Amino acid sequence: MSSDNIPADWVDRGEDRAASVAAGGTLASDGGTAAAVTTTEVTEAPVIAPEVVFEVLSNERRRYVLHHLKAEDERVTVRDLSEQVAAWENDIEIAAVTPKERKRVYTALHQTHLPKMAEVGVIDYDRDRGTLSLTESVGAFDIYLEIVPERDLSWGELSLALGSFATALVAAVALGVYPFTLLPDIAYAAIIAAGWLAVGVVHTYLQRSDRLGGGDPTDLSESLRPPD
Repeated sequence: MSSDNIPADWVDRGEDRAASVAAGGTLASDGGTAAAVTTTEVTEAPVIAPEVVFEVLSNERRRYVLHHLKAEDERVTVRDLSEQVAAWENDIEIAAVTPKERKRVYTALHQTHLPKMAEVGVIDYDRDRGTLSLTESVGAFDIYLEIVPERDLSWGELSLALGSFATALVAAVALGVYPFTLLPDIAYAAIIAAGWLAVGVVHTYLQRSDRLGGGDPTDLSESLRPPD
């Protein structure tokens, strides 16, 4: 068949198929009629460099922003965010925040901190609507953030203490020191295992409330673990 006799709609259909295949689509044939094109796109969160993560977390107001967004887990307005941050900074209830205090925080967030966080990719900031939310990239911050309440032990210190106790107990049992000979060895092994399990459960529970997004951020210390 010559190209002069090919119907125009066939040509258009062939071009549509070629464009769809080039775009990564899949086609199914049903006796000459083109079926719907199905494409699948996988969007990955942008990778944030460790030094950039630490720079964002080094500022108290930016940590407050992350804390509030994680706690709310939805899109919030800059106005509401400013009131909450001002309340935390002045250690007062939101209802007690004055317009001047809120405006001071609002200006700093709107002009400096939020654009910077949006540029990094950790928040989606709509300047025109005055709203923002977290992006998938916030997960990159967790592994570099270790905020520990001033009243609490870090996980490393707690592990060292429990490990030292377990070592001393095993040594006493091995040397036959009284009264550690009163119980069978398996009993002491069970005690050590139960101790590690109990500490792990309690620590996990407390850690969730002590990190950004859980509990009161004013109860957290400002110690950050910088990237290696």
